[in-house]
Amino acid sequence: MKPHDTLAEHLQSQGISRRGFLKFCAATASMLALSPNMAGAIADALGKARRPSVIWLSFQECTGCTESLTRSHNPSVESLILSAISLDYHHTLQAASGTAAEQAREQAMHDNQGEYLLVVDGSIPTGAAGGYSTIAGISNLQMLEETAKHAAAIISVGTCAAFGGIPYANPNPTGARSVMDLIHDKPIVNVPGCPPIPIVITGVISHYLTFGSLPELDSLKRPLSFFGDTIHDRCYRRPFYDQGKFAKTFDDEGARNGWCLYELGCKGPTTHNACATAKWNNGVSFPIESGHGCIGCSEPDFWDAGSFYQAISSSPADLSSAATGAVIAGAAGGAALGLYNKYKRSNAKDKHYTVTTDDMEEGSS
Repeated sequence: MKPHDTLAEHLQSQGISRRGFLKFCAATASMLALSPNMAGAIADALGKARRPSVIWLSFQECTGCTESLTRSHNPSVESLILSAISLDYHHTLQAASGTAAEQAREQAMHDNQGEYLLVVDGSIPTGAAGGYSTIAGISNLQMLEETAKHAAAIISVGTCAAFGGIPYANPNPTGARSVMDLIHDKPIVNVPGCPPIPIVITGVISHYLTFGSLPELDSLKRPLSFFGDTIHDRCYRRPFYDQGKFAKTFDDEGARNGWCLYELGCKGPTTHNACATAKWNNGVSFPIESGHGCIGCSEPDFWDAGSFYQAISSSPADLSSAATGAVIAGAAGGAALGLYNKYKRSNAKDKHYTVTTDDMEEGSS
């Protein structure tokens, strides 16, 4: 690996054609709700950018977030973005182990001080003086604080890192906390989901690489282009909701006809995510399309919010306008994701970008 080569040089060495790179840039523009004319600018910026160092820390987690990211289909945003960054530490994916692995993390921190991206998945246990989870004899909390100190920005991947997730659920025996509960002096973007959608992870990184800033965020530090709408707003079953047609059981006539799953506990009206537009498995489906209601996994405290199989309220009419789609800031992002899915289905060294904390705080304001 050559840590100082540009992205264009690295992609060329990996056998990725200029045509494939331009398709990637066009998809990125669409995914970020940008004009198609921006594809050329993105290609120019990314092609000249030197690959940023990324340190990925995994704490109290199930490895589902990493599994989600690596579910790629070549050529894809996921596989290209792994070429666009220098993933210098990830104890699940790296070949090194033990002392060599920790030396890689320390070397990346030293060589890229103030410029590396820190990605975190999993919650951080604070009970028993951090003794519930350690890596190389270091508590998760200590490793997070040490690595975050000189990071340019932090991406919290998955609901556990973003909001505490399942480890944080009652009675929270390990004292699990989220990244933003513990780190207050760094730009943070949350990409929740259990697990998160792969292109949301890579979309945030693409924005960072292209513009040198984090995308616009909501009040929970989630990217508005992906979390601005509720799943209900974009759900293909929404017309049945508006018509008052609801499945009563998972195998009745309404369910077989694709009627709304609201009365079976679907949390789509109160859950902000891009599942209905980005979907899963290369845009094939998402839980509601597969016949199961949304469980709200990208929202805080989703595990303690009540039964996954009871309606949010006794009557759909009781839902507030906010819960039924008043949030429209991410509408363009949802439409762009639909275009991105269409793209995916139809396709089965002269500048060093230095990003400052002020730049990214401006981008997230």
